Amino acid sequence: MKKLLKFSVLLFGIVVFFASCKSGERSDSTGWKFNDTEWGGFEKLDYEGQVTGPNLVLVEGGTFMMGMTEENATYDWNNVPRRVTVSSFYMDETEVTNHSYREYLYWIARVFGESYPEVFSNALPDTLVWRDELAYNEPFVETYFRYPAYDNYPVVGVNWTQANDFSSWRTDRVNEMILVERGVLNLNTEQKDEDNFNTKAYLKTQYQGDVRKNLKDLRTGGERPVKFEDGILLPEYRLPTEAEWEFAALALLGNQASSKDERITDRRIYPWSGNTVRFQKRNRYQGAMLANFKRSGGDYMGMAGKLNDQSHIPAEVRSFIPNDYGLFNMAGNVSEWCADMYRPMTSEDLRDVDNHDLNPYRGNRFETLVLDENGAPVEKDSLGRLRYRDVEDDEAATRDNYKRGEVHNYMDGDKESEVFYEYGVTTLISDKSRVVKGGSWSDRAYWMAPGSRRFMEEDKSSRSVGFRCAMTRTGGPTGNEDTAGNKFKVKGKKTKRRFK
Repeated sequence: MKKLLKFSVLLFGIVVFFASCKSGERSDSTGWKFNDTEWGGFEKLDYEGQVTGPNLVLVEGGTFMMGMTEENATYDWNNVPRRVTVSSFYMDETEVTNHSYREYLYWIARVFGESYPEVFSNALPDTLVWRDELAYNEPFVETYFRYPAYDNYPVVGVNWTQANDFSSWRTDRVNEMILVERGVLNLNTEQKDEDNFNTKAYLKTQYQGDVRKNLKDLRTGGERPVKFEDGILLPEYRLPTEAEWEFAALALLGNQASSKDERITDRRIYPWSGNTVRFQKRNRYQGAMLANFKRSGGDYMGMAGKLNDQSHIPAEVRSFIPNDYGLFNMAGNVSEWCADMYRPMTSEDLRDVDNHDLNPYRGNRFETLVLDENGAPVEKDSLGRLRYRDVEDDEAATRDNYKRGEVHNYMDGDKESEVFYEYGVTTLISDKSRVVKGGSWSDRAYWMAPGSRRFMEEDKSSRSVGFRCAMTRTGGPTGNEDTAGNKFKVKGKKTKRRFK
């Protein structure tokens, strides 16, 4: 009975999808009918908008003053303020947890463990980050990542490359689940090696999977797999850019005077209003700490009997009050990886350049699919992924909007900028340096300012650095209408918004 009911629900979803195709509507350009086999079968969807993936929160974009707007106590001058605009995007409500990362490792071991054990070993977090020459932190080496008491704590010891790999894996698992729940694919837990669901490979028809019922092909009258144009599959999970992370942490919509106008206070020291790290409203939480950080030398959580943040190491990811976007721990707990390559002069060099003030990001290396002589993608690799190559400079030379395939050092480290980074000689900055944002449980309050920034090599990790994922918002910036079937529902416990 349960199986029959589940099948009925899936069948109903597919029927609703086809019903959303506007039957009989005609082209504004040609007058030809859409969604009609007799007229060629060109489709036009009544698209309701991008659904919200698991654990994501919509961050409505806008303009803000990016950079260190408070006192530059370290005198680094590596984040000169400049006004930019960030497009709307989605951000993880919480940092990625130990339990979520173990789920990732479990999948890798099941799919690649026999043939490619190095894939599993390369994904393991470095639990030795807890060791200290003059401290007894050895128990955390064994317990923090593996023991269930820490399941809902942020994963640490993960480098930038591993965080990106996790994001790619998460994209594929979420999109695979969408196809299973829509009744397009059957659930298959026996995938091995290159025969595993990969979103890009599926869209290029290099992965078929265990098909249950494909979509109707209005061109031929037969069936076809889901296409990118159907709007069913989600964009990729990825690391947020530095601009996105800083914008989301500030959550300046909480400073808006009214929802009816643009008056807004464009300054915040922390991801909350005010100049203190304690809760100010007169209620039972008055005086409670708003984040997990280090108060002073040797003081990680206060006095016994009255612990102020109750966290000598990272806290659970849903501890403390979220900011005005509903994001937890955008200050304190763990610092977080961003997608950007670190350069200290970027903000100063680009603050007067108009064409780099929308979604600023440093780290582009443009890629293109590897194609065969017929213009089709070559066979996917041994892990089931499509093959890409870097765009060569001579390919980009004829374009107006970019001239190089790799622009990591553009205007800060290239010959035009007359700035050079000799790693290990005159600087610790290299092409592997990646931006780290936000203070952690072991940092002073200064580093919790969203405008502060640091860097770490992309193949290094730390016990105080974790990450969360982001996703591009397609279509309108304000989100979808609150209509039935529009939201991606995730089963589980209710979100706990609480103080420690």
